[in-house]
Amino acid sequence: MSKPLEDAFIDELRDTYDAEKQLVKALPKLAKGATSEELRDAFESHLEETRGQVTRLEQVFAALGEKVRGKHCDGIAGIIEEGASILEEDFDEPTMDACLIAAGQRAEHYEMAAYGTLVAWAKALGRDEAAELLEQTLEEEKAADKKLSGLAEGGINDEAANSQIDNAQIDGERPQPRATARGRTTSTTRRAPARSRR
Repeated sequence: MSKPLEDAFIDELRDTYDAEKQLVKALPKLAKGATSEELRDAFESHLEETRGQVTRLEQVFAALGEKVRGKHCDGIAGIIEEGASILEEDFDEPTMDACLIAAGQRAEHYEMAAYGTLVAWAKALGRDEAAELLEQTLEEEKAADKKLSGLAEGGINDEAANSQIDNAQIDGERPQPRATARGRTTSTTRRAPARSRR
């Protein structure tokens, strides 16, 4: 017999619960890898939020009369693995921060999709208490994503772009002309190898 939406909803809840538990372990590593104090604070703040989200999911299980149990989330595991590989790269400090923001936002977007689905299904099933709890977390994920965007656009991406030019000048490379969309040329530098963060 085919399974109803209620079963899919519980299955998605378990997947999301496991995703949050994985992120509780992964976020301290991203925070440790960040060189920007603001970025480190953002990761640490979201870690505390994520712990609260785990507790909130447990409340959802209780409201549904379901046992608290996770189901391995392959999607977030892959995103976390990509984030871990960034930490092994020999990027300069601003570039590392820009890449860590990208890694953090991949996780946020995954979670926003998951919680958006859970909220919609909870409402469709008439699970109002669950929908309300899940919507709180969805709003937190959106806020965390917005905060990371603000950090990226507020200076970290520009610092990373400028560090490439600075590295090239230190290495004695001459700016290379680059054609613009209107046919004029602007001065750029060839890509220089990243300096070690160590």
